[in-house]
Amino acid sequence: MLKKKIKSLIGLDIGSRTIKAVELTREGHGYVMTGFGQAEVLSEEQRPDAILEVLRENAFHTKRVVTAVYGKSVIVRYLSMMRMPDEDLRNAIRYEADKYIPFEVEDVIMDSQPFPDDGLSDGSDNEMRVLLVAVKKALIEDHVSLLHGIGLQPTIIDVDSFAVGNAFELARGGSFYDDNASRAIALLDIGANKTNINIFLGGTSYFTREIYLAGDDFTHAIAKRLGLDIEAAEARKREMGSHPEEVMEAVMPTFDDLANEVLLSFDYFENQFDREVEEVYLSGGGCRMPGVEEALERTLNRPSHRWDPTEGIEIHEGTVDSSIIRESAGQLAVAIGLASRVQEM
Repeated sequence: MLKKKIKSLIGLDIGSRTIKAVELTREGHGYVMTGFGQAEVLSEEQRPDAILEVLRENAFHTKRVVTAVYGKSVIVRYLSMMRMPDEDLRNAIRYEADKYIPFEVEDVIMDSQPFPDDGLSDGSDNEMRVLLVAVKKALIEDHVSLLHGIGLQPTIIDVDSFAVGNAFELARGGSFYDDNASRAIALLDIGANKTNINIFLGGTSYFTREIYLAGDDFTHAIAKRLGLDIEAAEARKREMGSHPEEVMEAVMPTFDDLANEVLLSFDYFENQFDREVEEVYLSGGGCRMPGVEEALERTLNRPSHRWDPTEGIEIHEGTVDSSIIRESAGQLAVAIGLASRVQEM
């Protein structure tokens, strides 16, 4: 009798401060977290060693990984184009790509995806919305070389803001969007050196942007205001101690700067689609700071909630420590979203 093949995939979030790896295994219609590990990144040169540390010190069942790219070498554009068959779209995109991306076409890898009919176009039956993603070949090649060099098998290379969206859908289920089809929500993932915004309407991403204000900026603001070194400021950010008001006063100007950038993005979306962004869902290591949720809700003037990317995922206690997962859950949105691509295998 043939043994059923187990489908497992590692979502590897190669962050600027922390490497996070989540292995999801498909069981029936659900997912089980069968592996987890994380390690601090001390320098760019130490990054491969940090990934190896994660893999060697934790139990994983596969070498197949999905990772994500981000930064200024990644271009995401939402386009209006003449309606055409899917087989013609790739050629049309490549032919006109120089209108949409600031790089030479031969230097990038591109992918495109037409949107489902959503009633939000200009009203013309001859037009459709298209998502275009272009990434510099050098960035992809560096990623693949890094993973091959440590014995991993890269299966998919995603964009981290879309990975957060996949994790949110996995956590809340498709019924969330069915019940909120006409409401626009924003996912805000606050990392160490950048914040991702992704605005969804009915389960489809209509706007994404990277803002280079995030957790490290909070830490530097605390260090400067309170006269601390960076290590002490990071500790004070996470554990505010007996005078939390000092910490909040130190970071409020940075919060305000971040909120202003987020509001500019909301304004752009709302002017484009005549829909108000009604709620904000927060994830990322930058959200671990006490008071972030309340401060952003006040400055954005919208309900803001932390959400748990591990919601609905069974934890395999034999290989994964659930107490560590509970402590780290908010930071795992990218890694879980990447690993969720196991459903496509």
